[in-house]
Formats: sequence, C-alpha cells, structure tokens
Amino acid sequence: MRESLPPGGPSEESAPEIAAARLRLLAEASRALASGLDAEESLRRLARLVVPHLADACVVDVVEGEGLRRLTVMDRDPERVLRVVPGGFLPGPDDSAAALAKVLRGAGPVVVTDFGVPDPDDSLLAAQRSLYRALDAGTALIVPMRVRRRTLGALTFVRRAPAVPFDEQERALAADLGHRAGLALDNARLYALQQYTAEQLQLSLLPDLTGLAHLNLAARYVAARERAEVGGDWYDAFPLPDGSAILAIGDVVGHDLAAAVRMGQLRNMLRALAYDRGDDPAGIMSRLDTVMLGLTSIELVTAVIARIETPAEGAWRLHWTNAGHLPPLLAQPDGRTLLLEEGHAPILGVDPALERATATIDLPHLATLLFYTDGLIERPGEDIGRGLTRLRQHAATLAREPLAVFGDELLTRLSDNQHDDIAILALRVP
Repeated sequence: MRESLPPGGPSEESAPEIAAARLRLLAEASRALASGLDAEESLRRLARLVVPHLADACVVDVVEGEGLRRLTVMDRDPERVLRVVPGGFLPGPDDSAAALAKVLRGAGPVVVTDFGVPDPDDSLLAAQRSLYRALDAGTALIVPMRVRRRTLGALTFVRRAPAVPFDEQERALAADLGHRAGLALDNARLYALQQYTAEQLQLSLLPDLTGLAHLNLAARYVAARERAEVGGDWYDAFPLPDGSAILAIGDVVGHDLAAAVRMGQLRNMLRALAYDRGDDPAGIMSRLDTVMLGLTSIELVTAVIARIETPAEGAWRLHWTNAGHLPPLLAQPDGRTLLLEEGHAPILGVDPALERATATIDLPHLATLLFYTDGLIERPGEDIGRGLTRLRQHAATLAREPLAVFGDELLTRLSDNQHDDIAILALRVP
C-alpha cells in the first residue's frame, strides 16, 4: 500500500522520506496519465491516485466551448461523494469572481481559505461554494491544466477543516500534476482531431454510389476500434460506356493518413484505366499495376476488380480478377454460398509483368454478391479458414434479408472483435 503524504506541519517522517513519497506519487501520476488514449479516464485515475495522498478530495474541471464541465469528484469518504454531483456543465469563467474562474483566466495556483457568502448573481461562484460545503473544505488549492498558453481545465485539491495548509513543496507538486494533466488532455484531443480528420478524408475519398441506380448496392466502411487509425481499405463502383459497371474493393498496405491518401490515388487511377479502353478486369489490373509502380509511391495493394453485365434479358454475368485479396462471396436465398476463388494472382506491387486471368460466372437470381476486406473476418492468432467459414454461415442466414439489412447485420455479427478497418460492397441480383 502506498503511504500518504503528510499534509505539512510536524511529522515523524524525515524530509528525505517525504520527498521520496512525493516523487513516487508524481511517477505514479505520470503512469496513470500515460496509460491510455482516453484522457478523461486518465484524469479520473489521477484524481483517485492523489486522494488521500495529497488531499482529502480532488475535483477535475475541463473547459468545453464557452463553459466548464465537472469531470469528476473524488473523496476519501465515498458517502460524501454521493452528495456531490460530478457531472454536468458549469457556467463559463469570464465574469465570475470565483477562484476557479481566476485560474481558468490565467492566474497561477490559487489557495482558497475564505468560503464566505456566495453572490446570487455569480452562478459559478455559487456552484463552487456549494461544492466546498459538501466536501467540508477547510482549504482548497486550485491549479490550472495549461498547455501552450491555453488553459484546458483545473484540478482542485481540498483538505478538510481544520486543515493544515498546503506547503510550498505541495503547491509545486500540485502545479506539476496540473501541467502533466494538461499535456495528457491536450495530446488526447490533438490525437482525436487528427483521427477525425483522417476518417473524414477517407470517407470523402470513398465513392458516392447514387449514380448506379439500376444496381441494388450497399456499401459500408467502419474504422478500426482497437487503434485509432485509418487505413487503406477502399471500395468503388461506377458505370462504363457500354452499360456495364465496375465493382472493386481493395486494401493499400498501411494504417495511417498516408495510406488513406494513397487509397484515393489508386481509386482514381482505376477509374481512369477502366473507363478508357474497355479492357477485361485482368487487363485493367495489369495496367493498374504498371501505372502504380511508375507514377506513385504505393508499394503493395490487394484488390478485386469485377465487371458486371446487366442485360435486360437473361442472366447477369460477372467477370473478375483477384490480386491477392480475399475471394468474393456469392450467397443464394436457399442458403448456399460460394467463394469465388478463380482468377487469383499475386498482389499489386510485386511484378507488373505477372500474368493475370479473368474468371466469369452467371449470377443466380436474387443472389447476393459480397466484396469485403480482411478486417471483416480476420482475428489475431486465428486461421483465416475459420473466418471465411464464419462469414459463409452468417451470409447464408442473411441472404433473404433486404440488402441494407444484410450489410448492417453482417457488420454487427462479425465486427465484435474488430482489430482492423472494414470495407464491404454488396450487390443483390434482381
């Protein structure tokens, strides 16, 4: 068990022992703040850590927009915490005379010992007086969470009445904790902003399928859950001059913003090459491999390119080629499933001179054709065959559902242990 820091005044512990305990608290606080990307949970862990080692209670407030949100209140007495509402928003600090407001406006650490009568016109001051009464505060030390001249919030350390004042070293320790907490919060927010920007970029690079109204299509993209990164998963569908349509899916190697950008480059090249000549899928894939090697820094890509013919009479026909990607799946209403494993060749980026073949199949009426990326089926340490079997089983049970339901349910059932991005593109044959 960690020893509590003696709150100033006479103590049987020597100065070196006190200093060592404070250093241990600072080290544990640093580990707590660096233990994950969820900054708010890290701040809650910090509050739990400093109580009762530095104070009887700890309050964490974070700035949000023009206001303030009370993130958490920790107290050595659990029953006392029940009388304090930790959540919810507080008024902004702009015009308040509260010590908390002064800290948020740029003041350094502030010690509060006078908890006089609140001003009814100062709602933040009133809220703070109510908090101090609930915590039976004798003295409070408020330190800012400040980074790059921006105050992101504040930590309030409370000692009961009659309280021993915070000494100079304790005030320095509290200020250091506030600075480290601010860094953790700022880093998490910057990471979240970067992730949001990258995801929006990736989504903007994925196609709008409304131009293929004659095809019953459904597409979905889901970012990875375990790591907050985007990747190079992509899909596409677009019409050709002869009335047929191209359907494609693939994965550019990488899990970062650069992979998302390369994915957009690759998709645009594919569109130009497919629309230009009317090659079969194998020819398009070979040309894409050559252009990718000569004009881009893209290294390795898996992909499936398919051309679907939709005559007014007779069966729809699918022509496809596969460059190291997982095989498309054909699911029929009667529960039969088929992995389209023909037309397989190595991934793009190895050798543009490699021979590629186009496979062909007639699509049964009301069948569902599914293209997908590896995040849908792969699990760490599991054989890929089990993932494919799982996919076939769920696709078979959903094959009679409307296509939108088919896609949504497939994601729900197969992404419970998701470690990678997922892209799917599904077609329902009329």
